[in-house]
Amino acid sequence: MPRIPIHTIDSAPEESRGTLAAISKRMGKTLNIHAGMAHSPVVLATYAAMSGAVREHGAFDARTREAIALAVGNENDCRYCQSAHTISAKAAGLSEEQTVAIRAGRVDFDEKLAAIVEVARQVARNTGTVSDEAWAAASAAGWSEQDIAETFAHVAVNLYTNYFNHFAGTELDLPEAPAVSA
Repeated sequence: MPRIPIHTIDSAPEESRGTLAAISKRMGKTLNIHAGMAHSPVVLATYAAMSGAVREHGAFDARTREAIALAVGNENDCRYCQSAHTISAKAAGLSEEQTVAIRAGRVDFDEKLAAIVEVARQVARNTGTVSDEAWAAASAAGWSEQDIAETFAHVAVNLYTNYFNHFAGTELDLPEAPAVSA
């Protein structure tokens, strides 16, 4: 059960309405996560600023962004984000089977993607710490130092949404992601 009310654009605090409207337009509808964030203008504005910076300045393609989001969502056991990013990852060209494999830590279908996803997974799992081996593997796979550094921003925005969903008890309003088998 949600701890924070979800809002429509009209019921949101005045300071959240424009941001919620813009996010809803970009997403095609108002998702419960954004409708809950809108209850506190600073929460929604922070999300919008973080995700906007990644969209505006980030170099990763949608497939890479979504793979990182899936890995981080799985590390944080965020049902909502795993579901949302499964949809987005499929739209970015990953199969449903690949989305499950990424969440399970088995990215055996793309060596380069596997290397950057492992960096992201370690950031999320180890409170920012990444092993020298994972860093070197990402570099050897062809990711630049700038790319590896950018991974941190992607992890941060995903941590923000994962943690918000846990904090707020966001109800799933999307098809649930397939289960990850052991």
